[in-house]
Amino acid sequence: MSNIVVLVKQVPDTYSERKLTDDDFTLDRDSADAVLDEINENAVEAALQLKEADSSRNVIVLSVGPTRATEALRKALSLGCDEAILVTDEALEGSDVLGTAWTLSNALNQIEDIEVIIAGNASTDGGAGSIPGLLSEYRQIPSLTHMQSFSVEGGKVTGERVTDEGKFGLEAPAPAIISVTEKANTPRFAAFKGIMAAKKKKIQELSLADIGVDAANVGLANATTSVSNSAPKPAKSAGEVITDEGDGGKKLVEFLVKEKLV
Repeated sequence: MSNIVVLVKQVPDTYSERKLTDDDFTLDRDSADAVLDEINENAVEAALQLKEADSSRNVIVLSVGPTRATEALRKALSLGCDEAILVTDEALEGSDVLGTAWTLSNALNQIEDIEVIIAGNASTDGGAGSIPGLLSEYRQIPSLTHMQSFSVEGGKVTGERVTDEGKFGLEAPAPAIISVTEKANTPRFAAFKGIMAAKKKKIQELSLADIGVDAANVGLANATTSVSNSAPKPAKSAGEVITDEGDGGKKLVEFLVKEKLV
């Protein structure tokens, strides 16, 4: 049986007000409702479709975060994933993308027979979009990013990447890491049966020691990037009203030019 690993993350709900802490400008995760990141639902859906194409596949969701991240993992399990792993350790608090990717890479070493690793193209809280590329480097496996569609057959991953520059066909041998966009599929909803089944599934919790990661390589104190200052989002201002006195089109064009929108 081969394993498909889906990387997921618990993030503050986009409909809640997100805040940074006053001392170190890290995300104040207790100030907002926590949910499974929306883009992760696309990644989970992609993995479940692969399993439906070949029932011998097993879907494992993996996350790094605080204990409460089990809620996000439980959501993924309710959608149909088979197993869940959470790496949680106080030393991880404030880790940047390098520390997070290093932790994930070592956690992946605990899983055998990985066919593919699937992630969202970027989280909604950090938005760096660099975890797939970092894992590709750490694990020395191919990376296929921003995929709108893909398939895995005969030990090969093929699919289509869509960017502002156009559409590109990609191909790579498995195991590989794949990141999907929100246009890759339409995530399913959790059925009542799936929700009840998820409550009975065990979530394996691992510490840094369990996966062989030195605390000196993670955490805020060892991060290579940090936020040094922040400013509140400016309040919305009233829009400019253009009265059409026969020259409305001209005024509109002048406004667009002034705002550098054309």
